[in-house]
Amino acid sequence: MLQPKKTTFRKMHKMVPSGNARRGTTLAFGSFGIKAMETAWVTARQIEAARVALTRHIGRDAKVWIRIFPDKPITKKPAEVRMGKGKGNPEYWVAVVKAGRVMFETEGTTLEVAKEAMKLAGDKLPCLSKFIVRNDI
Repeated sequence: MLQPKKTTFRKMHKMVPSGNARRGTTLAFGSFGIKAMETAWVTARQIEAARVALTRHIGRDAKVWIRIFPDKPITKKPAEVRMGKGKGNPEYWVAVVKAGRVMFETEGTTLEVAKEAMKLAGDKLPCLSKFIVRNDI
């Protein structure tokens, strides 16, 4: 699963994400992609599940790029612990995805196969997403 090798600080503020993505809004590597239509926290497990669904459907000959990375630690306190006594330990990692961000790209497959594969990958993600195609195709 994806997570940073090393971070400056173990814990981070929550920060409620809002607004639209300012970068990463166009296809940069492949011909087909999946773009987020709303803001969400995408966990490392969800990214991995989407990647597996995508690669299984399109086959090994196609190339896949993951354009998001989970670099935000989310903490959690154990069950049945009283209030106070500080912040909990990091439990999992999330990528903050804003509306308009391209999350996955692929190259080396047909339009129909790519569209179906991106639909399967989008079903694994917590936000609404849309299939996009490069303009020159």
